[in-house]
This record gives sequence, C-alpha cells and structure tokens, in this order.
Amino acid sequence: MSEKALNLRESVRIVRRRTRLVSAVAVVGLLAGGAYSTLRPPLLTSTTLIVLPQTAQAANNAAAANSSGGSDTYMATQAVIARSTPVLSAALSSARPAMSLDALRADIQVNILTGYILSINAHGKLAADAEATANAVAKSYIAYANSPSSPIPQASARILQPAASASGQNRWVALTIIALIGALAGALIGVIAALAISRKDQRLWKRDEIASSIGVPVLASLSVRHPRDAADWMDLLEGYEPAARDAWRMRQALQHLGLADISGSNGTPSKDNENGSLLLSVLSVSSDPRAIALGPQLAVTAAFMGIPTTLIIGPQDDISATAALRTACAMPPPQPSKRPGNLQVIADYDANFDDRFPTALTVYVAVVDDRTPQMTQTMRAGITILGVSAGAATADQIAQVAVNAAAHGSRVAGILVADPEPADHTTGLVPQLARPTQRPLPMRLSGSTTEIR
Repeated sequence: MSEKALNLRESVRIVRRRTRLVSAVAVVGLLAGGAYSTLRPPLLTSTTLIVLPQTAQAANNAAAANSSGGSDTYMATQAVIARSTPVLSAALSSARPAMSLDALRADIQVNILTGYILSINAHGKLAADAEATANAVAKSYIAYANSPSSPIPQASARILQPAASASGQNRWVALTIIALIGALAGALIGVIAALAISRKDQRLWKRDEIASSIGVPVLASLSVRHPRDAADWMDLLEGYEPAARDAWRMRQALQHLGLADISGSNGTPSKDNENGSLLLSVLSVSSDPRAIALGPQLAVTAAFMGIPTTLIIGPQDDISATAALRTACAMPPPQPSKRPGNLQVIADYDANFDDRFPTALTVYVAVVDDRTPQMTQTMRAGITILGVSAGAATADQIAQVAVNAAAHGSRVAGILVADPEPADHTTGLVPQLARPTQRPLPMRLSGSTTEIR
C-alpha cells in the first residue's frame, strides 16, 4: 500500500510540474469538442400522426395480433409503404433542407402507435426543417395510400396531428456538455503524455538528487526573481528583500563558506586573496536563466546584512545570457537609491578591483555554455558554488561543469538551488562517510623471557 501511495504522490508531482502541457492539451480538447458540437449539433425530432381506415380485415388482423402477442401485419405493411421509395421520392421536393433519397430515408422513422395510427418522425438540425420533412413524408404517404394502386383502397388515410413542434436537446446545452467532455479527454491525454515524457526526462528536481550528482551539499535553496530586461535587474538591485526563510538560509550558507561573523564587525573571514576578503564565484549555465539571479540576490542580501560586498559580472562565453544584467550594473543608481551603501557593483571585470573596492565579500557571477562549459581565463580563484534551478539540468551537465571548474583551479564547494519544488522535502546534505576505525598494529616484544614447559 505504501508503495502505491508513493507512486501516486510522485505522479501528482509530475503532473504539477507539467501543468502547462496538461492545460494546453485540455484546451485543445475543449476546442475540439466545441467544434464537433458546432459542426454536428444535436438533431431535433418532429412527429406527424396518421390515422388509417378501420376496415373489417384490419380489425381482424389487429385482434389476432393482440391475442397472439405478435405484430399487426396490416400496420406493419403500412409502415413499410411509408418508407418506400415512391413515397420518399415524392416527398423530396418538400423536405428541408435539400437532401438525397438515402439521406431522407436515414432521417425518417415510422412507428406503429396503435392498430390504426402511424407516427412519422423526422430528424433535423433546425426545428422548422424537421417539421417540414415530417409533414412532407406524411402527405406523400397519404397521397400514395389514397391512390388507386394503394393496398388499402377501401378508405382514405388522413393526418391526425401534423408536425407543429420539434423536441430534442438544447443546442447550447449540448455544446457545453460535449466541450466539457473534450476538455476532460484532453486533460487525461495530457496527464498520460506528462507521465510518459517524465520517464525519459533526466533533469534533476530534488535537492538530494542535485547534491548527489557531484557529491557536493546544497548550501541553500531559495525563490528567485525572473528579470527579463535591464529595468527588472535594476529593480532587483534596488529593492530586493528576501523572505525571512530565504534570508536565514543565505546567512547560514555564508557562514558555512567562511564568514565567521555575519555582521562583519568581529569575525575574521577566510582569506582568499591579499586583502582578506572572501571571493565567492557563483557559476551557472546559460540554459538556466533562473539561476543567474542567485549571485545578485546573494550579494544584495549580504549587503543588507551589513557585509561590505562587491558584485562583479565577469566576462561570459555567452554574452546574451547576462547582457541585461550587465547593462543594469553599468547604469548609475537612481536618486534617491534604496541600494545598500556597502554594495559595489562592477559591470566589467577589472583585475584591480580588489584594490579599489576592499570589501569583506566579493560575489563573482559567471555563466558558461551548458554544451561546452569552458571557464574564462579571467575566472578568479576562490570558493566556487554552483547555481542550479530545480528541473533545469541533468546530472551529466552538472558534473561536466564541476569538472571544468576543477580543471581551472576552482573547486565547487556547494550548490545553490533556485526555485525548489514546494513538495520537495529533501535537504540536499551529502552524508559524510565515517572513517573506518583502525585496529592497533601488533607490537613486537623484546627483553622478556619465555618459559616453555
């Protein structure tokens, strides 16, 4: 039971991840159902009643049919005559809309109500068409039955009740029902497609999966903004205020990376360069635009915490990935500015930035191509953390970036996860393997006497 419940919860998570796919297929089903109902609306039915003469032979046939429980051959013959080719051919000119003989025969039903009454039912998209067709067939049958060649020449058939109204399902009600059925069918197809696609999807969604891909712990996971242009990036630098939970997670991440005193007043940060500041490179891939905001948000948060911080946008292999961010960093802050006074922003890399801006924390934003992740030659040494969005990269992509960073002397010390799944309850902490206990080596004894008996 637990295994089934777990599979059900996982399926629900997959469907939530691909809500757009399921919604798109459901909308297609809704439109398809509406189009089908519009092209083939529900048919309306109109009925004309015909009374036949009560001859002695017909009465005997009806009495025999009632006593034996069988059918009245006389009325059955009249029903066949009403649907015969001569009767329907004569009614084609008055039937609505214009149709062929086979189509008219398909739209006409003749039923035996009593031993002397026939009902002629006609179907049509419009009530007027169904009424006209039913009356046309009834008149054609009466004309044929009252002719000299009729099998009942003794008396005349007549219309008991002409078709004056049509019954059937309301057109708009039918349109709504069929459209909803189409939407439900589309949603079901979308769910099946989402589950099928997820079986081949190698992207990592959970924190534990991301951490296990390279054996590096997740330092923090937080929601990020999604700036689209320079104005949005400028708004992030000016007015970003993390939630209390995100601020606490970034505070702990900075403490883990070497800022012993988060306030920057009493502690001594780890020395990554000559002036003793902590150089932190936030590395992400160009195919993951959400992760690019991790570095700027971390820098702004650290500055609000009282840490003198410098944000640097380094040279990128893919210039378009950080073009808007670089433009926002190159623009002077507006007046009045909400940006922390201890935050310095550098749009272009400068080898002498440490001398010009001696801060306790330097956040270096680097973006590489996910296909060929090559580190730039100006990539500074220090602590490197990898920025990854949930569901944005595979284990191979993360490992390839980590290997290339290590080849350039930058070891990945931790991972920041952007926009984690709400249903992800994993921590992303890689368990540390305990060292095996060493047994004491045997010691050689010397200077002792041994007595053998």
